[in-house]
Amino acid sequence: MQEFKPTTTSNSIKGDIDLLEVMKIIFGGKWIIFVCTIFMSISVVIFSLNLPNIYQSKAILASAEASQSISNSLKAYSGIANLAGVNLPQQGVDTNAAQAIQKFSSFSFFKNSIYTNIHLPELLALDSWNAESNSLVFDKNIYDNSTNTWVRKFAYPQQLVPSAQESFLKFKSNHMSLTEDSKNGFVTLKIRHQSPMIAKEWADLLVTEINNFYRKRDKIEAEKAIEFLNEQMAITNFTQTKQVVAQILQQEIQKLTLINANKSYVFEYIDPPVVMEKRFTPNRAMICILGFIFGILLGISIVLFRHYALKK
Repeated sequence: MQEFKPTTTSNSIKGDIDLLEVMKIIFGGKWIIFVCTIFMSISVVIFSLNLPNIYQSKAILASAEASQSISNSLKAYSGIANLAGVNLPQQGVDTNAAQAIQKFSSFSFFKNSIYTNIHLPELLALDSWNAESNSLVFDKNIYDNSTNTWVRKFAYPQQLVPSAQESFLKFKSNHMSLTEDSKNGFVTLKIRHQSPMIAKEWADLLVTEINNFYRKRDKIEAEKAIEFLNEQMAITNFTQTKQVVAQILQQEIQKLTLINANKSYVFEYIDPPVVMEKRFTPNRAMICILGFIFGILLGISIVLFRHYALKK
């Protein structure tokens, strides 16, 4: 009976021969690979040089304790107030800081507090920033800086002057990012722009406006509460009730005082935004390296495809 031995050796030799054949094909097409690599490298270098520098201004924020401490103090008096027949405004489960994190990214906040406080062409019509003269160059096909008029072409639902919704989408997708550290609760706000000055300016504007929004809201609530408590003091005849109302009124007056006195009402800076000297992006060296590698792979693909296509 004849034994059949496995043909692993012959298959291995055949595989080696195929690999050698591929290497010979690649070596034979070295000029094609060289031309593709040079072409892609030059193209990528030109492309990377035409990319604008983007600067990022970053602010690290912590929750200010003033509004939270007043809220906790009012909670301590809420039970006594209910026994006295006085209903205080109910405090939400979330603090102002927790709400503000969501408010930062909301359209209503952008429309009411940001849209009207920025120079809109800096968001939607910027072409470049001149670092030497610290001047902005706007796209003439979108915005005429000499006459301060919009000249862009548009189609429905767009308008000649960009709407708040269009501006919000551009701002949120291209310029702003917001993250919260779940361990310590710190919030990191990042603003990107071609001008490092504008990046810092917008970061400051966001923090200032979010503090102003909640300060104004809580001030109105505190003033209404004080007015209501004063009315209760006037109409009640019970001494104990007056004492309770007087204590609550004192807390509301303290709250109003802190609202007016504290600049950092919801968020305070751990690390304020600065005008960055070093660009955030693009990484031109990495782009050029990737272009070089892609050129080699493209050249090899063309050589192999050309050889086997002609062979068939």
